[in-house]
Amino acid sequence: MTTQNNINPNKTARIAGFLYLLLVPLGILGILYIPTTLFVSGDIAATISNIRANESLFRLGIVSAIAAQLVNIFVVLYLYKLLKPVNRGMAQLMVIFLLLGVPIAFLNELTHLAVLLLLNGADYLAAFTTDQIQAMVAFFLDLHEYGIFIAQVFWGLWLFPMGYLIFKSGFLPRILGILLMIGCFGYLIDSFVFFLVPSFGVTFSEFTFLGEVLLPLWLVIKGVNVEQWKQRVLETA
Repeated sequence: MTTQNNINPNKTARIAGFLYLLLVPLGILGILYIPTTLFVSGDIAATISNIRANESLFRLGIVSAIAAQLVNIFVVLYLYKLLKPVNRGMAQLMVIFLLLGVPIAFLNELTHLAVLLLLNGADYLAAFTTDQIQAMVAFFLDLHEYGIFIAQVFWGLWLFPMGYLIFKSGFLPRILGILLMIGCFGYLIDSFVFFLVPSFGVTFSEFTFLGEVLLPLWLVIKGVNVEQWKQRVLETA
């Protein structure tokens, strides 16, 4: 109880919100900007040419993906401090789900590093023809996309316990919790549809992500209802 009482809930909320907002530019760079700038659908030769001409940008995408996962670790730890008084078990589940996605996302960047190795012309690659190199680059780029959808399962799952905790908290708006729980299913549907029907073409998370924008903004601008948060602490003491 003493440790919990020493926490400044609004400071914790604002740090969590600020870190959460950092994920927006990191995600846009790695998941949206770089693929749309460098990758040409159905033309691996043009894609390779773009990567070679913009290798620094491609490397920046790898760094941004790694940085996003490091930020994720701190986001969930600060949110755990904030939401633990509502329900410790659900808060732990929130942490577990997000942290399970971190090593998957880290390892997934090996596929982009493999692309760089293939394109940098190491001596041992002399045994492969240009067509073979291009085929392997296409393979690793496709594998990276599959890896994102595997990690996305956990990026979705952690939103449900977080949304539940916010809905039940009393110190944050219930609507944020509802939107986050809806966001969970958007990510899950996207992942499983991608694996089952890769050509489906509709991304549900584009319509269900609102909670992940509104929550960090609320935490940074408004914080939490401190009296209600303290009441929750007393109830769980």
